[in-house]
Amino acid sequence: MSEISKSKYGLPDPRFPQGVKLSTEALKARHRLYPVTVLYSCYSLAVVAAALIAGGRPLRVFGYYVAGAVAWTYVEYLAHRYILHGRFADGPGPVRRFLHRSFDHLHFEHHARPWDGNHINGTIGDTLPAVAAFAALSFLAPLPTLPVFVAGLIQLYILEEWVHHSVHFYSFRGRYFRYIRKHHLYHHSPRGAEVGFGLTNGFWDIVRHTRIPDAERRLLYAPRR
Repeated sequence: MSEISKSKYGLPDPRFPQGVKLSTEALKARHRLYPVTVLYSCYSLAVVAAALIAGGRPLRVFGYYVAGAVAWTYVEYLAHRYILHGRFADGPGPVRRFLHRSFDHLHFEHHARPWDGNHINGTIGDTLPAVAAFAALSFLAPLPTLPVFVAGLIQLYILEEWVHHSVHFYSFRGRYFRYIRKHHLYHHSPRGAEVGFGLTNGFWDIVRHTRIPDAERRLLYAPRR
């Protein structure tokens, strides 16, 4: 087992790039993200098409798809806060050992080097077991319902990965992008590791009381002069 351990060391303060070519790191990250995007987007669209061909009412199919997409915004918050930032100390018993080996090292390297293209986005190998399990279980329900809901969930996961990729490597001018970039980069600051867990939005941070503190937020979002 690697010595990288959140339960032992916590999350490291970030080391931002010095002498690193960000365009090279961005390309490295995109090459990890392309296969995930293609595979899961094709699956998501195939499920929607199958539901419509099978006679599902378009508004019903669309409603379940959108509901899954909206649900992802909360799933991303929970996964980021409690799994990626969770501390799973080793201990007696197979459950604690499994959790320690499977999850305690996650996200450490990403916080240590937020610019490192090898630690920005998940790969098929990282995500397929969970995605396959959710997808398989969804088919216990009729096709136009839970399978479509999970398809929407999966598609928004892909969108979230691209948002996350973009805030680490680019500076777009759109209002939403400027907001979410500041939100996420604050999370990567030495003061921000326990707040700002939303990756595509800050709504659930407000609901779950992990919003960036008021004083810091006023400075962060103050208009430039």
